[in-house]
Amino acid sequence: MIKLLAVDMDGTCLDGRSRITDGTIRALRDAAAAGITVVPTTGRSMACIPHRLAAGTLRKNIAGYRKAEEDIRENQGLFRYVITSNGAQVTDILEKKEIFQEMIPQDSALALLEACRRIRLGVTSHIDHEYLLQGRILVLLGHLAYGMDAGAVRWVRDMSETVKKSRYEVEELQFYFMSPSARECVQKVLAGFPELSAAYTRMYVEVFAAEASKGNALRALSEYLGIEKEEVACIGDGENDLSMFRAAGLKIAMGNAVPELKKEADVITGSNDRDGVAEAVRRYIL
Repeated sequence: MIKLLAVDMDGTCLDGRSRITDGTIRALRDAAAAGITVVPTTGRSMACIPHRLAAGTLRKNIAGYRKAEEDIRENQGLFRYVITSNGAQVTDILEKKEIFQEMIPQDSALALLEACRRIRLGVTSHIDHEYLLQGRILVLLGHLAYGMDAGAVRWVRDMSETVKKSRYEVEELQFYFMSPSARECVQKVLAGFPELSAAYTRMYVEVFAAEASKGNALRALSEYLGIEKEEVACIGDGENDLSMFRAAGLKIAMGNAVPELKKEADVITGSNDRDGVAEAVRRYIL
């Protein structure tokens, strides 16, 4: 019997237009109503959790959107725990406390930012659950990309100064490649930081502590709740979900998942544009 469901957001719960459909929302609500602990598990910061899932404790900036308010009311109790920033943190939003953390030390973050200063990059970070962007152009792109999910997207003039002045460690750094050589330059720099891990896409790289992963976060939460691996299910689509698969008893890959994830999956559901999460929840979880 499945007691915990960890579900990825982008490419999984969210369709190709970054929306959660009514069918997916209903399936997750039904799972929660059946007593299953639903855990959003994402590379996003807490501030950018999809607004259709977000409980009122997470979202204060969207009160002007009537539909968002309706979703918040209906989703009270949908989830209590959330894994963010690719597993850097597990947060209990009811008790407002961190259950698990694997953060980038401030000294490492500052050294990396300094080493990358001369590379043409866009720089963003996750600090204290916020999504921080260096430069107003990136803020604009952040709002375009996340829309109502943009949450506490905040502009900073200089990321190094922001990190230096913050009393919090860094959950994640992101570098957007602004020139053809930027990716290769960043790879060379990161080779000198063995305490950090990186996940690359065509456009950017996510940097986090070496021990931060969705899998380690999910294992920590399962142990905290006294739930066995065989009682854990997860649904994902990307390479950063591989570690999560290794921490779960039932591994479900989306139809649009990368080949590496499909190879590790127990079952493959529909794509994110065909309510694959809803199909998986109803066929294999409930």
